[in-house]
Amino acid sequence: MENGAAQPVIVAIDGPSGTGKSSTSKAVAAQLGLSYLDTGAQYRAITWWMVTNGIDIEDPSAIAAVAGKPEIVSGTDPAGPTITVDGTDVAGPIRTQEVTSQVSAVSAVPEVRARITELQRSIAAGAERGIVVEGRDIGTTVLPDADLKIFLTASPEARAARRSGELKGADVNATREALVKRDAADSSRKTSPLAKADDAVEVDTTELTLSQVIECVVTLVEEKRAGK
Repeated sequence: MENGAAQPVIVAIDGPSGTGKSSTSKAVAAQLGLSYLDTGAQYRAITWWMVTNGIDIEDPSAIAAVAGKPEIVSGTDPAGPTITVDGTDVAGPIRTQEVTSQVSAVSAVPEVRARITELQRSIAAGAERGIVVEGRDIGTTVLPDADLKIFLTASPEARAARRSGELKGADVNATREALVKRDAADSSRKTSPLAKADDAVEVDTTELTLSQVIECVVTLVEEKRAGK
C-alpha cells in the first residue's frame, strides 16, 4: 500500500433494533465509498432457510446439524444491498413476522454464529476500500480490531415508533414489547451477546434525526481516517 492511498477503513456499527442502524450504515457507506454489510439480514436468511425447510426451531441440535447447509451470499453495495440463499433472492421473505419472531432463537445457536461470523469476517477482509458492518456483536466478536466501533442506542419508545413506522400497520405497543423481548434474548445469550465494546463510541439517537445521526457517524469515520 503506497503512502497517500486511502487505507481501507473498517467500521463496526452495533446496537438494538430501531436505532436507525441500517439506514445510518447504508448512508455512511454510500457517502464514503465503502462497502456495506447488514449482518442481521444474514441471520434472518439462515432463519428463513430453517423455517422453509421445516427445521424444528425449538431444537438447537437440529439447527446446529444443518447450519452449514444453506449458501448465503450478501451483495455489499450500499445503494442496493442484496441477499440470496442457495441462489434465491430472499430480501423480501426475511423481513416477515414469521422470520422476525424466530431469528433470536436461531441466532443463539453457537454453530450458527460460528458459521455466519466466519462469513462476515471473510466479507470484511475482502472489502478493498473498507466496509461498514452493522449488527449486534460486530465490535465485540466479529471484528474486534475494527478501526472504528459505534454503538447506537435510543429509548425503547423511540425505537418502537421507528420500527412500527417501518412495519406497515404495526401497533407501537406490540412493537415495543417485541423489541424489548428480542433485545433481552440477544443480550442474554451465551454466544456473542448484543453488547457495547469497551472502545466503542456510543451515539444516542433518541433526539436526533436520521440525517444528524449520519452526519455524526461520517464525522467520526473521517476523523478516524485522518488520524490513521
